[in-house]
Amino acid sequence: MSERVRVSAVAGMFYPADPDELHRMVRRFLDHAEASSLLPPKAVIVPHAGYVYSGAVAASAYACVDPTEISRVVLIGPSHRVMLEGMAIPESLIWETPIGDVQIDFDAMEKVSSFAQVLFSERAHLEEHCLEVQLPFLQELLGDRFRLAPMVVGDCSPDDVADVLEVLWGGPETLVVVSSDLSHYLPYERACLKDQTTVRAIEDLDVYRLEGDSACGLNAIAGLICLAQRRGMRSKLLDLRNSGDTAGSREQVVGYGAFAFYE
Repeated sequence: MSERVRVSAVAGMFYPADPDELHRMVRRFLDHAEASSLLPPKAVIVPHAGYVYSGAVAASAYACVDPTEISRVVLIGPSHRVMLEGMAIPESLIWETPIGDVQIDFDAMEKVSSFAQVLFSERAHLEEHCLEVQLPFLQELLGDRFRLAPMVVGDCSPDDVADVLEVLWGGPETLVVVSSDLSHYLPYERACLKDQTTVRAIEDLDVYRLEGDSACGLNAIAGLICLAQRRGMRSKLLDLRNSGDTAGSREQVVGYGAFAFYE
């Protein structure tokens, strides 16, 4: 296998490895989701747990997307596996999923590689799940008509993340996706309160009310909020649940939120 191809790391764990089963599952999530917006969002925040836990929540955001003009997806999320200063872009040119290949927008990657906070690192992407689990949803919506600009975010300021996103922002051909879960491993009632506080901060575009344990993708979310403030955008909660609502116990839960951002 060429080193320029990233092979699926979590197929068969976070989502089905069988293409037909995966297609049916994603299609079912999308068909049951209610598009709670008349306007297509420019950017979304979606969760990245196993599909049985968070797939329905993610689908509530993807169901609002108008696929007709989108040809590029800027996809960012937290670096879970590799300690990282700044943001990492991949060296691979193709990302595989059970459904098929996704082409990397390497021109976009080279464009942002000039930023001091951005580095090429295939290692940061090889085992990372937060971006990969979004791909089957994007493939179901967009087919093979889009190129992907993926980045994982480590220790990075909101302004630095926003500066990179702004360069790739584009027009209606570009969708921005931030992959993040919310609170982690709190008892159900505490998690609900914690996540409601996070929701209010995101809807108010208030970075300073986000706390370190608000979300695993805090730096990515904060960067999107920072850019949304610059551009005079608004955000809206589409769905909020946790693993205690979907497929787990309520002793320790993980929060999942879906948000849309509009210009």
